[in-house]
Amino acid sequence: MSSFIIFNGSFFPSGSPLLAADNRGFRYGDGLFETIRIKDGRILLSQYHFERLLNGCRLLGLEALTIEQFTAGILELCEKNGHALSARVRLTVFRGEMGRGDADTNYIIQSSPLDLVNVGTGVTLGVFPKGRKACDGFSQLKSNNYLIYSMAAMYARSHGWDDCLVLNSRERIADSSIANLFYVKGATIYTPPLSEGCVAGVMRRWLMTVLPGEGHHVVEKPVAPEDLIVADEVFLTNAIRGVRWVGNFAGTTYGSQVAQTVKKMVDEGLY
Repeated sequence: MSSFIIFNGSFFPSGSPLLAADNRGFRYGDGLFETIRIKDGRILLSQYHFERLLNGCRLLGLEALTIEQFTAGILELCEKNGHALSARVRLTVFRGEMGRGDADTNYIIQSSPLDLVNVGTGVTLGVFPKGRKACDGFSQLKSNNYLIYSMAAMYARSHGWDDCLVLNSRERIADSSIANLFYVKGATIYTPPLSEGCVAGVMRRWLMTVLPGEGHHVVEKPVAPEDLIVADEVFLTNAIRGVRWVGNFAGTTYGSQVAQTVKKMVDEGLY
């Protein structure tokens, strides 16, 4: 089956040349994106995804778009591409061509089949040493200015790691190249607050809402790499992969009892 994308409400074959060279999204990363999981014709965590996107659009002065048009477009595209039962969707909103005004907002919806394999082994983590994430009013956005995360992911692959932690300007952990971070010490689960520069992950937000109701004590606090050395468990979260437990960081190995409990709660509650 042919693969299609949606550009500003219309279907095009994937790979169609749609952007001009002076497009602000292309030139400056002037925009936002969401990566969304589709299961059985449902958009998982849809409220959180769209709230984050629209709040970010307002912050950047991008023209408001409606949740209804995004929802209909996403589901129709997945159906047209033949993977409505399980898909990964990328929704990108960005400013258009230079000189056409700040209200010239564009969007692209892409979908691809999703077949996640649970290998049952822990993630191996390292630290990205070559850049630092700012802690400011834009740092929690899922921005198209994704250079530090892209480079961190490449650094992880070059070192044989599964993922890589990104530090902030205070030399503390913001998040990883694709996920938010949690760690367990004793009876408490810790995670960096948004003020530490991490992306405001939708899975992170959902867990912060439901974990206390399941009897878990969750605390937001700044996290240094040294804190993970003495942690009992470490796990990563994102909207596509859910919960992944960390098996090794800097030579320290971890258990997964709490992480597996949280993963089961996510799988049963959402997926």
